[in-house]
Amino acid sequence: MTMTPEQATWFSEVFNRLVANVDQVLLGKTFVIKLSFTALLSDGHLLLEDFPGTGKTSLARAMAQSVQGSTTRIQFTPDLLPGDITGVSIYDQGIGSFEFHRGPVFANIVLADEINRASPKTQAALLEVMEESRVTVDGISHPVGSPFMVIATQNPIEQAGTYRLPEAQLDRFLIKTSIGYPDHASTVRILEGAGIRAHDTILPAIATDRVIIEMAALARTVHVDASINDYVSRLVEATRSAPEVRLGASVRGALALVRTAKTLAAANARHYVIPDDIKALAEPVLAHRLVLDPEAEFDGVTSSSIISQLLIQTPPPNDRQAV
Repeated sequence: MTMTPEQATWFSEVFNRLVANVDQVLLGKTFVIKLSFTALLSDGHLLLEDFPGTGKTSLARAMAQSVQGSTTRIQFTPDLLPGDITGVSIYDQGIGSFEFHRGPVFANIVLADEINRASPKTQAALLEVMEESRVTVDGISHPVGSPFMVIATQNPIEQAGTYRLPEAQLDRFLIKTSIGYPDHASTVRILEGAGIRAHDTILPAIATDRVIIEMAALARTVHVDASINDYVSRLVEATRSAPEVRLGASVRGALALVRTAKTLAAANARHYVIPDDIKALAEPVLAHRLVLDPEAEFDGVTSSSIISQLLIQTPPPNDRQAV
């Protein structure tokens, strides 16, 4: 079943209300908020490579309030253990058996702060939950619930005492972006409200968890023309043949681009994907999946610049079949 124009209009109205709600807390960062909700409604996870104090916790908390869900924050440190995230089984003498105590990963939106500071074993524990949406302890599976989204952060400057995420794990994140510092006008507005702490701000719930699940299911029914799939395939293949790239985007990356494009199309009140949806999401969805040649990195080439160049070199489809 394909999404109808009426369903696309409803989806767009709810999506924009969610974005506007969070925009009250994270001023001047509308595009980042849209990317965050695009990841949530595409059943994916978000990686923020950003500096301290840019509003990452505020973003996660505001999103959770907007979807009437729960949020937790995990501060990753070198001594953090997998059980500190997923939970552990503790023997209860009263009942004479082990009882599972849930960890902080059991929430609708989980903020994994400075994920690259934890050991690879601990990182893998979180990434396993991201992929499976459940925790397995002592052979028993515990679903984390739905909706479920991880917003992981890493500091691009401080690398001492960190464990870089392997390429295979980076590939698990649907979108990678950054919040960045606010512009002058937004900074002035933030300073005007300096007497109010961000954690004291309570946002109204725009949608229930059931509505979010319904929207995610609806986004999957957006029509994707064969010419769009061909365009995505050519774009992904171009990342593999670029001379500056040692390892290009995987098939998972191509699927992620189509999934997010469907959500973005619905957010723009369309029941079909257009090339502009692919262009808007190519950099945040594909750039972190590329492994550059060391010489190219030394020359200052970035994954984002390669994606931008490939978008220019790869012609989009000129027409589409009737929906």
